[in-house]
Amino acid sequence: MKPYRIKAVAWKESLHLLRDPRSLIMGIAIPMLMLFLFGYALNLDIEKARITFWDQSSSPQSRDFVSRFAASRYFSLVENSASYRDIEQAIDTRRAIIAIIIPPDFARTMAQNKETAVQAILDGSDANSATIVLAYAEGVTRQFSSEIIVNKAGSQGYSPKVAPVDLRPRAWFNTDLVSRHFIFPGLIAVIMMVIAALLTSLTVAREWETGTMEQLIATPLTGGEIIAGKLAPYIAIGVLDLVLCVVVGYYFFGVPLRGNLFLLFSLSLVFLVGAMALGVLISIVAKSQLLASQFALVATMLPAFLLSGFIFPIDNMPKPIQIFTNIITARHFVHILRGIYLKDSGFSEIYLQTVVLAIFSVVVLALAVKKFRKKID
Repeated sequence: MKPYRIKAVAWKESLHLLRDPRSLIMGIAIPMLMLFLFGYALNLDIEKARITFWDQSSSPQSRDFVSRFAASRYFSLVENSASYRDIEQAIDTRRAIIAIIIPPDFARTMAQNKETAVQAILDGSDANSATIVLAYAEGVTRQFSSEIIVNKAGSQGYSPKVAPVDLRPRAWFNTDLVSRHFIFPGLIAVIMMVIAALLTSLTVAREWETGTMEQLIATPLTGGEIIAGKLAPYIAIGVLDLVLCVVVGYYFFGVPLRGNLFLLFSLSLVFLVGAMALGVLISIVAKSQLLASQFALVATMLPAFLLSGFIFPIDNMPKPIQIFTNIITARHFVHILRGIYLKDSGFSEIYLQTVVLAIFSVVVLALAVKKFRKKID
């Protein structure tokens, strides 16, 4: 390969990008739109879960119990119910996701130092939200019960019974357990994968459709030089997108970057080369812009969203699917980004994922060069 030839092809492709605002919009504006859209919309944290109470006791103790939920940032008291019918209507119409039923003998049973049962009814149509809200309700109930035990023990002049195990949880890396800090690095990987493949999937196919491929074939350029020259401006756009993603994540979404910035950009460049080489390979095989863009969308977006661990935990997938995800480069890039963003991971912790990305890039580039033939069919 001769550098000046690659530079000439890269300059030609850059001029086409500048003269085609649609490509620039696809390469810069759409990633930012996706970043803000998904960044604000995707939030696994549940706060202000709508709750309704049927307080059949109407005692100071039951009102104190209700107030614990009302004071929690995880619950929002929307209404009081007077029957199971009211509760059913509230949950059916989504006015409430959880209902708490306090029995009539709530205060009397507590005064007798007996265990009292409180019923919780949840909307199970959204199983994930119901599970999280139930855990919140159990936490408020446990705290209320513990305070009652401590207060009664103090009033009777003896120390409360100490639990044999005192669990004191501590979250590393994402101390506040904010889901956005976990989602955002994965979102960068998904956006970069989709945009990179979509942009480059049109390059070679466009040359065939516009009739300019014959001019390239007539030049002394080799297939490798043509592909390298076509990739260069898109890699620059990809790096610019990555810079914008990092800036937006830090200043707009408050996502901390704890790791090494140079390591982040270096490994992202390896991923970008592989993703864009995949787009070029699709463009070479398809020879049609419409077909290439559709195939690139299916080959990148679906695996990146569903099989990368971006949202759905890979450990929860069937074993054959878990094995298959190892060939999805977005999975390895998500692991790298979360490690650098949240854990300050060094190269020694993520070198296996880096090796996979490098092998993929080399293999796909080699396939693209092999498939590109300087002749008219």
